[in-house]
Amino acid sequence: MSDPEGYTELRVVPAVGGRELADWRAVHNAIIPTAVLSADEVRERAGRNRLDVAYLGGVAVGCSTVRPPDGETPAATVIARILPEYRGRGFGTALYERGLAHARTLGEEGVETVVLASNEAGLRFALARGFAEVERYVLPGDTIPFVTLRLA
Repeated sequence: MSDPEGYTELRVVPAVGGRELADWRAVHNAIIPTAVLSADEVRERAGRNRLDVAYLGGVAVGCSTVRPPDGETPAATVIARILPEYRGRGFGTALYERGLAHARTLGEEGVETVVLASNEAGLRFALARGFAEVERYVLPGDTIPFVTLRLA
């Protein structure tokens, strides 16, 4: 993807409208092809999680999810995703820090993240920010595990 408008400043907005939800879904599905989400699934997630989309000019370059603690996971979960061609420019850090700030308002039981095991850049990103692996799991029908990491 190119940035036809020539903007270099990242803009992060909540995914609440039709365009933003569609852009969030496109980025998510590009980065996590083993767990493709439908438009209905994304709308459902938007009702219980904070979803943001990162834009460079008019181009969606990333998305994030902040899940509040629940009965299964007492920690808040922060997941930042940046399309491969936009990585290494600080966009992931900006998206992650925004999500982390929100997650810290949701509870005191810590912060986790989840990364597809085949996403080596995502794992390096999490480890470099102080996360440590706590679990690997495979969704039914999948072969590539997800890695749950906890902020130390």
